[in-house]
Amino acid sequence: MSLRPFWTHPVLAGVGAAALLVLVGLNAEAFYFGIDAPRLLASVVFADLVVVGAGILAATQVLRADRVSAEARLAVDESEARLAAIVESAMDAIITVDQAQRVVLFNRAAEQIFRCRRADALGSPVERFLPERFRAAHREHVRRFGQDRATSRRMGDATTLMALRAGGEEFPIEASISHAELDGRPFYTVILRDVTLRKQQEQALARQQQELQDLSAQVLEAREEEKTLLARELHDELGQLLTALKMDVGWLRERLRPQAPELGDKARQMGELLDQTVASVRRISADLRPLMLDDLGLADAAGWLVEDFARRSGIECRIDLAPRETLDALERNVAVTLYRVLQESLTNVARHAGARRVWASLALADGQVRLEVEDDGRGIAAEDLAKSRSLGVKGMRERVRYLGGVFEAVRAPRGGTRVRVSLPVSGVAARAAEAA
Repeated sequence: MSLRPFWTHPVLAGVGAAALLVLVGLNAEAFYFGIDAPRLLASVVFADLVVVGAGILAATQVLRADRVSAEARLAVDESEARLAAIVESAMDAIITVDQAQRVVLFNRAAEQIFRCRRADALGSPVERFLPERFRAAHREHVRRFGQDRATSRRMGDATTLMALRAGGEEFPIEASISHAELDGRPFYTVILRDVTLRKQQEQALARQQQELQDLSAQVLEAREEEKTLLARELHDELGQLLTALKMDVGWLRERLRPQAPELGDKARQMGELLDQTVASVRRISADLRPLMLDDLGLADAAGWLVEDFARRSGIECRIDLAPRETLDALERNVAVTLYRVLQESLTNVARHAGARRVWASLALADGQVRLEVEDDGRGIAAEDLAKSRSLGVKGMRERVRYLGGVFEAVRAPRGGTRVRVSLPVSGVAARAAEAA
C-alpha cells in the first residue's frame, strides 16, 4: 500500500505523515520481536483509513462553513439592497446624521424637497437645512432626545417647524426623529414632509372662515338693530295707540244708555280684547328686545326673562346673578349675547326638554363672565346638535365664538341639558367685579 496520498494531499498531508511513522515503527517491532507482520500491516491500514476519514470530515466541515458564511454575506447584501431601494423610493425625505450632526444618508425625496444634490449634502452639517433662528433649538432638541429612552419622537409643532431649501427659501414641514446605535455609535434619522401646499390651503380656509364669521357678526348686529327699532316702535307708537283706543272705548261705555245692555257688553268685550292686544304687543316687543336691557341693564333684564318664562311655561326656574354693578359694566355686545343665549336656552327647554325645573347662573370670575343654564328634562343628544334644523344652538355658538368665547351644550348630571358659556370681559367689568 502506498502512503503517498496522505502527505501529498494539501489538507491531509499532516495526517498521512503520522500514519507512515506509525507503520514504520510497528514493522521494526515485528522484525525484532517476531510479530506477524501481515496482520500487523492490516491493522495499521485500518487505522490509517480511520484517520483519513476523520480528515475528510474535518475538511468537509471547513468547506461547508465557508459556504454558509458566503451565503450569509449574500443574504446581508440582498437585505441592504432592498432597504436602500425602499429608502430611495420613499415619498418622504429621509435624512440620517451621525453624532456630529453630519449627513450620512440623503434619499432622492430629500434631494427634491431641499433642491440639493446628494453629493453636496453628504458630509455637510444638517443645520444647513434649518433657518438660523431654529438651529440652537434644534441642537438642544437632539441633545435631549439622545438622552431620552424613547427611540422616536415627533419634532416640534407642525404649525411652526420650518426648513430651508438650498436656495434660501423657507418652507413648513412635518418631521419625526428616531435614533439607533451601530457599533456603539449613535445615528439620528429624520423623516420629514413638505406641507407647503397644505398650509396654504389651511390659511385660505381660515381666511374664508374669518370672513364668514365677520359677515355673520354683521348680520347678527343688523338684526339686533332692527329688533331694537321694531321693539321701540311696537312699545311706543303701537302701544300708545292701543292705550288711547282703550281709553276711548272706556269713554264710550260710560255714555251708553242702560236701555241697551247689548251695546254695553260689546264695549266691555272690546275693552278686554284691547287689553289682550296691549299685552301681546308688550310680549312681542320684549321678545324682540327688552327695553330694560338698554335702560336698566343685564341683571334686571335676565331676572325679568326668568320670571316671565316661569309664569308662562309653568316650569320652576331660578337664577343666581352676580352683583348688579359688575353685570351692568359689561360691554353692550357681551350683554346682548348673554341675554340671547339665556333666552334661546329657556325657549328650547319649554319646547323640547319636558323639564320641571331649570337652574341658571350668571357670574364673573378670572376675567370671564360665565352663564350656565341647566334643566332636569330628557336631555340633548349629540345627533340633535348635528341636525341642520338646530339653528338655535348654531346661532348661540356663532354669537359666542365671534366674541372669543366658549359655548358648550352637553347632557347634565341630572339627566337634562346643560348650556355653558364663557366670554372674556373688558377691563371696566373686571375692575367692577374685583371691587364687588
